Amino acid sequence: MSSRKSLSVVMIAKNEAELLPDCLRSVAWADEIIMLDSGSQDDSIAIAESMGAKVFTHTDWQGFGKQRQLAQKHASHDYILMIDADERVTPELRQSIEQVLTAPGNGTVYSCARRSLFLGRFMRHSGWYPDRVNRLYANYRYCYNDDLVHESLNIDGANVVALSGDLLHLTCRDFFAFQRKQLRYAEEWANQRHQAGKRCGYLSILTHTFGAFCKTWLLRAGFLDGKQGLLLAVVNAQYTFNKYAALWALGRNYSEK
Repeated sequence: MSSRKSLSVVMIAKNEAELLPDCLRSVAWADEIIMLDSGSQDDSIAIAESMGAKVFTHTDWQGFGKQRQLAQKHASHDYILMIDADERVTPELRQSIEQVLTAPGNGTVYSCARRSLFLGRFMRHSGWYPDRVNRLYANYRYCYNDDLVHESLNIDGANVVALSGDLLHLTCRDFFAFQRKQLRYAEEWANQRHQAGKRCGYLSILTHTFGAFCKTWLLRAGFLDGKQGLLLAVVNAQYTFNKYAALWALGRNYSEK
């Protein structure tokens, strides 16, 4: 019988003192916790260290993908569970992870169902659930891509298996903080696309914006999430507008130089 594989929980963080305690408590059972800090000015580092995490610092920010790559390099165990400070591993998800560590599949990556909070409601529709993300994988075999934002795991044709249990995601607790994050993501998305030579037309801004609202509200049954579902459809449309309007503006500035 094979022995249990060891687990490194890996996370990147900056100024997450409010969220870290509950997050770290939810993964305290792991063999090690690695946190790569990108320049916190609050008590994030002290809190993480006091709760047993191994903390490293890298302030030369090159995007979410590369920061996760750097964080993973500090991990020393067989398997990686990548999480964020605003996420919590439920007991059911922990049980699923423990079962995998006892008998992992060769060439297998494991996905978690995220249940995200939006303005006081854990969404069940709107494209936010189950929102499966690949987060449990063999160290030294898989890693994240280089994307500045909306980074993902390079799975190289791996077999993806769904874990039972939810990963709670406290996405939007404060509306203004959420909006600022969305605006930052839109800027990074537009810059990355612009640097890759992508452009978009004026009409494309409008069609993508309208499409984002319809997809969330109608196709993904956002109307079943009540008032939050409608607000999320509007927010998704706004985020999409910001992305494509920024890309259009960058292309316009480029062409006028």
